[in-house]
Amino acid sequence: MPIATPEVYNEMLDRAKAGKFAYPAINVTSSQTLHAALRGFAEAESDGIVQISTGGAEFLGGQHNKDMVTGAVALAEFAHIVAEKYDVNIALHTDHCPKDKLDGYVRPLLAVSEERVKAGRNPLFQSHMWDGSAETLADNLAIAQELLPRAAAAKIILEVEITPTGGEEDGVSHEINDSLYTTVEDAVRTAEALGLGEKGRYLLAASFGNVHGVYKPGNVVLRPELLKQLNDGVAAKFGRPADSKPFDFVFHGGSGSTVEEIRTALENGVVKMNIDTDTQYAFTRPVVDHMFKNYDGVLKVDGEVGAKKTYDPRTWGKLAEAGMAQRVVEACQSLRSAGTKIK
Repeated sequence: MPIATPEVYNEMLDRAKAGKFAYPAINVTSSQTLHAALRGFAEAESDGIVQISTGGAEFLGGQHNKDMVTGAVALAEFAHIVAEKYDVNIALHTDHCPKDKLDGYVRPLLAVSEERVKAGRNPLFQSHMWDGSAETLADNLAIAQELLPRAAAAKIILEVEITPTGGEEDGVSHEINDSLYTTVEDAVRTAEALGLGEKGRYLLAASFGNVHGVYKPGNVVLRPELLKQLNDGVAAKFGRPADSKPFDFVFHGGSGSTVEEIRTALENGVVKMNIDTDTQYAFTRPVVDHMFKNYDGVLKVDGEVGAKKTYDPRTWGKLAEAGMAQRVVEACQSLRSAGTKIK
């Protein structure tokens, strides 16, 4: 199947919300990690989301120029071609983009999709994230109000993060403290500023104790039940049915989460869960194993010539792809998206 059209992406999100499952959103940094993600989704029979962070895009742009837009566009164009060989629907998304990188990342990428749509084509990416969590909520929402109609016109869904996620990702960091919990007041102000779909669809990364990076279960206090309070509070404020779940929530910083925490989040409206740390490890771990086991083959030790078949990148690259793909399958199973692909 090809990369999801805007209509298919909306259907994916609607089905996830109605079915109380979520799509893993897998960060990729190369053609190989892209194939690992696609393979994992296909093996799980799950549609899914592939995303590129600012750091990932810079890496993709090459270390000579480190151009984020070039890197993101190049991999997205590549994905549009190779995804047709996988029998699942894949949406392309750009991950965390703070204020100081909007002009060098999201805004130019929006312009690319605007031109494509004007020419009668689909957008290059299906969604973009504006990460204003380091700004005041007022400034955060003001920028979101500028981006949302532009995204909607280009048939793109905007993702907004209204309160901080702890830890660090691509240079954006927040302390782990009580500010990591979105309030009903925050949610109401968001709905007042961005609407509830009538101004354009958006995904909401609300905070319930989430932390980016690596941590063991129990080190961070997650409160996914808070999402129900946010939905209920906004529904009451805007005269919606009590069980309407007006927001499409995103789960950030989920590494180390328990199955119970994930399931509670799904019950309360999470439709997308970002996964990066765990898939990075799953990609690297088989490579390390290969290098340790074939030390005298991958290196020309003591004047020897090594073994070409062991240091050939294709040899250990296949192992890396398989390891990451398996972790994507596990993510689909945990998020209950396995077996739900749109036929």
